[in-house]
Amino acid sequence: MEIQTISPSIPRQRRRIESFLQSNGLRYDDMDYYAFVVDESTDEIVAGGGLKGGVIKCVAVSDGHKGEAVANMIVSHLIAKANAEGFQCVKLFTKPRNRQLFESLSFRMLAEAPEAILMETGIGGISDYLKTLKRTAKEAAEAEAVEALSMDKKHVGCIVMNCNPFTLGHRYLVESAARMVESLFVIVVKEDRSVFSYKERKAMVVAGTADLKNVTVCAGSEYAISDTTFPTYFLKRLSDATDTQILLDLDLFRRHIAPALGAEVRFVGTEPTDELTRRYNELMMQSLGEDHVVQIKRLENGGTAVSASRVRGAMDRNCLKEVAQLVPHTTIPYIIAHLATRALHAELDTTPKPGLVDKHDSGAHRDMDHALMSRSIRALHPYFVRLALLGFAEEMPCHEDIVKTGIEAERAMYESTNGVNTYKGALFSMGLAVVAAAGKAWQEAVVTPQNLSAAITKLAYAFPDTKGTHGSKAKQTASSETGTFKGALDNAREGYPMLFADWLPFYDNLRKNGEPHALHLTLLRIMCDLDDTNIVYRTSLAMMRQVKEESRDVIRKWSGAEASARPDLDTILSDMNNSFVQRNVSPGGSADMLSLVVFISGVLG
Repeated sequence: MEIQTISPSIPRQRRRIESFLQSNGLRYDDMDYYAFVVDESTDEIVAGGGLKGGVIKCVAVSDGHKGEAVANMIVSHLIAKANAEGFQCVKLFTKPRNRQLFESLSFRMLAEAPEAILMETGIGGISDYLKTLKRTAKEAAEAEAVEALSMDKKHVGCIVMNCNPFTLGHRYLVESAARMVESLFVIVVKEDRSVFSYKERKAMVVAGTADLKNVTVCAGSEYAISDTTFPTYFLKRLSDATDTQILLDLDLFRRHIAPALGAEVRFVGTEPTDELTRRYNELMMQSLGEDHVVQIKRLENGGTAVSASRVRGAMDRNCLKEVAQLVPHTTIPYIIAHLATRALHAELDTTPKPGLVDKHDSGAHRDMDHALMSRSIRALHPYFVRLALLGFAEEMPCHEDIVKTGIEAERAMYESTNGVNTYKGALFSMGLAVVAAAGKAWQEAVVTPQNLSAAITKLAYAFPDTKGTHGSKAKQTASSETGTFKGALDNAREGYPMLFADWLPFYDNLRKNGEPHALHLTLLRIMCDLDDTNIVYRTSLAMMRQVKEESRDVIRKWSGAEASARPDLDTILSDMNNSFVQRNVSPGGSADMLSLVVFISGVLG
């Protein structure tokens, strides 16, 4: 028999897999790859198995072929395929009745539930993770030097948390649990299926619990609430597979993780709204035993539980002030970095735009598109986090640290775009604002336009005049004709007076009134005022002046008409885009300022 492969992503081929699995009492699960063998006389699948990353799934053998060692052949093929893709430790979900078969193929038992078992084979695996946990537990014990246990406390407790992001609710749970045990371990979910990356979430927990001396933050792994053990957690919906996945995840904790840490009790917060988390807690009580689980009532703010979803909702509304009521101050830099990234995405996604990359086309650019711009924003994000953390320090960060981070960010941008300059200008303006906002957001009781502008000015004056850049060349050309012309650095040194006095109030008023074209109109308003060096460099000073007049004309027509009689803005902007493409006009500086308006609106709002 020869092994064949089909792609589960192709509907017709997926239906063939589903039919085979259904005939063998199994249901289809999410897979990237499926291997099978057929009966040559009927062309029917008689054995098969699939892969999702390093996890083998949906292995089945038809009744008439179970003595032909085809399962061994299929599984060996899938292990080799996973190894070739970099997974040296391969996992397997199967029915409990198949345990002996797969143990004969060198699989080791990890966890068991009534309807399924989880096994693994290969190098490393859970044994490596347990060694890490045991080492962490030993170091924590030595640091705490516990000599005697209080009679009303258990020795060691554990919390498994996602923290997307770390909130005051999480802090309350950790602090409450820490008072009940001599030593508390917090495991942060490692799976990167959240808004905030694992690296960010773990750093937030470490910073937000640093003052709790008996709390240790452990490394996460695929053995605690991961896409491997508990994929429906990340879908946030109950299904008939949910209970099995929860029980497997809890059995992993009971068999392996708790003993490695010496944990006697697991802490969870009560769950008033999320059905899946509430079901997880119910099964935890049954699986681990009520003596080994403590539920702590959730912290409330304004009569509602403080939750990560509330924070993310406030971020969606672009409101740092609302977020700040729900998170420890140590979480704020990470929120600010995400607001900056979201502001860049907001500008990019604004469609249509004249001469600029958007969802429809690339405007006047031939070397970039929406996908490339999105990729470069993702590449810049970790550096906005670093800049926010620099600003968050008790003292103003030194100029050299800001420059170093900016240079590394620029390098990452170019690597992500194969050398195309997508956001160099935005990196400068947004980077300064991120550092300034992170400092003012927690050092000042109230962040105002005045103190934020002053902080940006102070940071910008540390930068010398630029030479040899597109912006400096455009400024030199324009200044020779006008005598005065302000570039990006000049505007930053002044603290962006037009932004705070005109563009920001204009944008905020449109948003307050529910204007669906708030971003489009704000871009046009900026184009009316800004000396855009990108336009001058690509065309001429005269063309920049013409663009300003065209933008003013659109704003006049739109603002001067009754709402019911206003011209169709999408049509006007599409026509402008066609004209700008013909003239090679790209108001890139205005686009950078639009992102900055959105970001500062969120910081102040």
